[in-house]
Amino acid sequence: MIVMIVGGGGREHALAWKLYQSPVITEILAVPGNAGISELAKCLDVSTDDPLQLAELAIQHEVDLTIIGPEAPLVSGIVDVFRAKDLRVLGPCKKGALLEGSKAWAKNIMQECGIPTASFEVHDSYEDAVKSIRNLSVLPVIKADGLASGKGVLIPGTKEEAERYLYEIMIEKCFGDAGNQIVLEEKLTGEEASLLAITDGENLTIMPPAQDHKPIGEGDTGPNTGGMGAYSPTPLVTPQIIKQAETNVFRPLLKAFKQKGIDYRGIIYAGLMINQNELNVLEFNVRFGDPEAQVLLVRMDSDLLPLLKSAADGKLQGNIQWKNDAAVCVVLASAGYPGTYEKGKVIFGLEHLSNYSSLTVFHAGTKITNSSIVTSGGRVLGVTSWHPELKEAINRAYQAINLIHFEGCYYRKDIGEKAFK
Repeated sequence: MIVMIVGGGGREHALAWKLYQSPVITEILAVPGNAGISELAKCLDVSTDDPLQLAELAIQHEVDLTIIGPEAPLVSGIVDVFRAKDLRVLGPCKKGALLEGSKAWAKNIMQECGIPTASFEVHDSYEDAVKSIRNLSVLPVIKADGLASGKGVLIPGTKEEAERYLYEIMIEKCFGDAGNQIVLEEKLTGEEASLLAITDGENLTIMPPAQDHKPIGEGDTGPNTGGMGAYSPTPLVTPQIIKQAETNVFRPLLKAFKQKGIDYRGIIYAGLMINQNELNVLEFNVRFGDPEAQVLLVRMDSDLLPLLKSAADGKLQGNIQWKNDAAVCVVLASAGYPGTYEKGKVIFGLEHLSNYSSLTVFHAGTKITNSSIVTSGGRVLGVTSWHPELKEAINRAYQAINLIHFEGCYYRKDIGEKAFK
C-alpha cells in the first residue's frame, strides 16, 4: 500500500515512524514533511492549504490511504474533497471538524448531549464580552473560538487583565479570525489529561491516557504553547475515568453526530479536567495530539495501518496491543517560542543518538539547508524515550538532550514529574 501523510510536524514524524514498520506499506509520501520524515518517506514540497491539489496528488501517486495530521486542513474541509473524488482518507468531514474548529460549536454540542463540561457564554461583540466580565463574580477562562495553534486559551488573574485579553483577541486580532468570537468559560479545578479514541463513526477504540505540558515554563507557568512535552500512561486517568469517558463523553458524542448526519471517521481527542475521580471536558481536538502522538505511538505494539484503514472505510476492526513501557517526549523549542523566534539555526549532535535503544527523536520544525539540519519552527524536536519505568524513560530522554545543541535551544526540565506527585 501507498500511504500519504499530510503535515510536517512531530505528530506526522511519529505517524511516519510507526507506519514505516508496517509490512503492508510499500511507500510513504509526506506533504510537506520535514528533515526527519525525509529519512522514512518521500517528501513533497506542496502546500497543505489547497485540498484540490492534495487530492490530485493522491490520484497521481495512486495513494491507497491519506492521513491528515494537522487540524487546519480538516477544518477547511479536505476530507470532503477527497471523499468526493472517491479517495480513502482518515479524518472527519468539515462539519465534524467544527468540534475543534469552533469552541462555541463544541460547547453547544456538549451541552446538547449532556457531556460534562464547564458552564460558558459565547460573545461575538467586544463590548458585550467586557460587560459580562465586569458583572461576573469569578474570573472566567477566555478562549478564542477558532484555531489558534493551541495558544488561544488565556487565564486572567484580574478583571483588568481579562479586559486586556479581550481587547488583544477581539480588537487587535492577536489570533486572527479565530478571535472573531470568544467563549467565556467557568474556571475548573483539577489536573488536565488527554484521552484519544479512534472511531469509524459508530465504533471506537480508546487509547491509553497521556498528560501534556502546555505552558512554556516549569511548574506550568507562562503562556500556553502547542505542547512542551508529554508522558503516557498517567496515573491521573484511572480505569474508572476511562469508563466514564466512554459512557459520558465519546458514546453520546458519536450518537449526536449520527443523528446530525455527520460522517466522523478518525481521531477524537478529549482534553479532560479531572478532580477527585470526576471528569469534565475542556475541549475536543479532531486529530492526534502533538506531543501525545509521540508517546502513544512508541508504546503501540501492533501494526497501526489496519486500524487506520478500517476506520477510514467506516468498518473499524482490530484491537491495539500496547507495550508495558511508559514513554516520555520532551520538546526542544526555539528561543522566543511561543512568541517570535528565529529560524535557520544549525542542529548539532543528532548523529550521537543513532545507537540509543528505546529512544528516538521526532522532528517538528526542521528542514535541510546546505546539507545541514536546521530549525524552521517554534517546536523543533521531540526527544522520546520509553522504558518499563517512567523515571528511567525520563532520565534517558534528558541524557539524550544533553547531546543535542542548537542556538537558543529551550526545553522544560520537569516533563513527566506530575506522575510522581
